[in-house]
Amino acid sequence: MLRNRAMWCLLLMLFAFAEAGAQDKKPAKAADEEVIRVDTELVEVPVVVTDRAGKPLLNLKQGSFSVYEDGKPQQITDFGASSAPFEVALLLDTSGSARSELQLIRRAAQNFITSLRPGDKVAIVAFRTDTEGRRSVPTGEILSNLTDDRAALSSSLDRVSTSNGTPYYDSLIEVAEKIFGGPAKPEFRGRRALVALTDGVDSTSAADYSEAQELLEGSGIICYFIKVNTRDFFEQNLLGDCQIAIRFSAAQIRRYYRKIAAGSKLETTSDFCQLGDFERLAISKKLYELASDEMNSLAKRSGGRVFPVDDLSDARVAFKSVADEIGTKYSLGYYSSNEKRDGTYRQIKVDVKGLPAGTQVRAREGYTARGN
Repeated sequence: MLRNRAMWCLLLMLFAFAEAGAQDKKPAKAADEEVIRVDTELVEVPVVVTDRAGKPLLNLKQGSFSVYEDGKPQQITDFGASSAPFEVALLLDTSGSARSELQLIRRAAQNFITSLRPGDKVAIVAFRTDTEGRRSVPTGEILSNLTDDRAALSSSLDRVSTSNGTPYYDSLIEVAEKIFGGPAKPEFRGRRALVALTDGVDSTSAADYSEAQELLEGSGIICYFIKVNTRDFFEQNLLGDCQIAIRFSAAQIRRYYRKIAAGSKLETTSDFCQLGDFERLAISKKLYELASDEMNSLAKRSGGRVFPVDDLSDARVAFKSVADEIGTKYSLGYYSSNEKRDGTYRQIKVDVKGLPAGTQVRAREGYTARGN
């Protein structure tokens, strides 16, 4: 009897140890899964869905969406409805022809901020001119970091000034690194946007477009551009006496010969006064075409749009269109099933099921994976 009782006690002890061992192993597995998740990049995909007439379709659920990376289905782990708030960096180009219409820019920007929803946060970036020794140096300035305080934003708009150059690429980098440099809070994941009022023709940046593109696309920032047509104004004042004409900057001339006229037999110069009228117009044409291509590429690949306007008086309507679209965006997030850190570009496709024919889906088109 005692022997049986001892055997039962031994069996119970072995069973208890086995249970304890199993429980100890479970947290280790969860920790492993957590390490994998932290080490894997969350891919954020903003999406807008419209019907045949272009009207946004709201109140869709997570189950309506499917995401594919390089043709392979992905598991959606994050979902933000169209009513979720946004973080918006507002970039105002106050150089060139815009210098005489500063009040128009301020009013258009104020109307845009008013059109956003109460939970949306806004940062404001504009250009100014600093003095370094005897040189005037255009630079980008963050007038307000992200906030939903509308009174503080209005006060920041009052401080928007003008510049004698366009540090456009440098300012895009400033948006990516300083405004959106840190990880987004959960409610803003996949819901960050750049809204830029500009002609996109850079004149003074130390950085190049490729640097800005890499940072913006890598951060999953949706890019909207209100593209102001300044070309007519610029070219009207570009010709004739080089001492009184609007000039290309040395950086613009170098960019033209390096990117656009590479390999041409034209003699290169960075001295504006050595350029004839014909060559000035040729450079202007190509610089504006380059700016348009860059804006269209950033907008399309990020899931945003370009809104062309003939002049600043039309900017208010374009800003309203941007605000309306921001209020209808969904956001999806997934951890890629491709865990390779190979630095390759991966294409994203979003499908929405159960909707009528003619439905349009516009989303982030892809991203570049991190390298080792």
